[in-house]
Amino acid sequence: MIPTLLFVAFIVLLLMGVPIGAALGLAGAACIALANADAQWFGLLAVPQNFYAGLGKYPLLAIPMFVLVGSIFDRSGVALRLVNFAVAIVGRGPGMLPLVAIAVAMFLGGISGSGPANAAAVGGVMILAMSRAGYPPAFSASVVGAAAATDILIPPSIAFIVYSVMVPGASVPALFAAGMIPGVMAGLALMIPAVWMARKHKMGTLEATMPRPAFWKSFREATWGLAAPVLILGGMRAGWFTPTEAAVVAVFYGLFVGMIIYRTIRVRDLFVILRESGELSAVILLVVSLAGIFAYSLSTLGVIDPLTRAIVGSGLGEYGVLALLILLLVTVGMFLDGVSIFLIFVPLLLPIVNHYQWDPVWFGVILTLKVALGQFTPPMAVNLMVSCRIAKVPMEATVRWVGWMLFSMAIVMVLVIAFPELALWLPRQLGY
Repeated sequence: MIPTLLFVAFIVLLLMGVPIGAALGLAGAACIALANADAQWFGLLAVPQNFYAGLGKYPLLAIPMFVLVGSIFDRSGVALRLVNFAVAIVGRGPGMLPLVAIAVAMFLGGISGSGPANAAAVGGVMILAMSRAGYPPAFSASVVGAAAATDILIPPSIAFIVYSVMVPGASVPALFAAGMIPGVMAGLALMIPAVWMARKHKMGTLEATMPRPAFWKSFREATWGLAAPVLILGGMRAGWFTPTEAAVVAVFYGLFVGMIIYRTIRVRDLFVILRESGELSAVILLVVSLAGIFAYSLSTLGVIDPLTRAIVGSGLGEYGVLALLILLLVTVGMFLDGVSIFLIFVPLLLPIVNHYQWDPVWFGVILTLKVALGQFTPPMAVNLMVSCRIAKVPMEATVRWVGWMLFSMAIVMVLVIAFPELALWLPRQLGY
């Protein structure tokens, strides 16, 4: 009775418009109180204890730092200089600006760990440039929203950090390495339909008439931005700092570039940057901590074991169960953000992962690929929300364009499922 009430209360609260974090915490706390009714208020002590336990994990310190990095690089002008350099390489012509947008978003994925932050940084530069070149705003928003989804696959990644604190045996460095090849594959897969659609529908007719930046000048201007992923990922690989420490290093590097080198960030801008980053970080970490209460109620009420036995005993087999989970997560990903999906479903899925002896790092990449798809799948696509706001178009206008890019990234997910070494080869080579 109480386990059923847990899910009913959670769904009802969501339908009432209660924020996802509050719904998780309230439903979990109510069921903990009912399950410990005989203990009076002593049973409720589990609520603050698990609130803190969900938050008191060292790797989570990296989340506000990487959010801050995304905000700093958004305002520093790094994205604009990377765009100019990319255009200098590939040149002008139909379909080239969408290709540049995806390439720059992939590169910024090695600096920031947040998809919406990436969409804001790339969209602020590319949507206006694509509009001037003759691309429809809805198409531009679709390309930027989809491209920013590679951010959570290409390290550093907030999604991987959240997953690592929930799953034993999946370290942050191993997950970062495992996401590299699938992340690059996802970016390349997005380029194909983006360029094809641009040329098929004769978009970007004015692009060929626009000037091409000088190669060496744009390279010099982009050097500081190009060095950022090398510093962050190379420093972690060399053992100079942990992923959490790398986030702090990235913050100071971004401030140095923005305030000293480019001089696009002034002292008075720091308050706005810190406020925006603090608000976003607080939302993420509050959801994480409230989900700790929900996860505790799941385990103490005995929900997970019967559910696991039902799924394993369904007769679908290993790949049938995996297909069922992907279908479930595809559907859920249309309505919930990635961090919420991890926090709700990883405790439920972990026993299934252990039963079939799936590699937790490989499964983390599969789950993150699904989350990446959800970030630009209408109607609740966080990346598309950002890019559509910049392009000033309704999200419904992107459906005709974004479908092909969803299909392309789904193929990458199928390949990683069929060939696990695409995710596991690099961590193994690096000794993680």
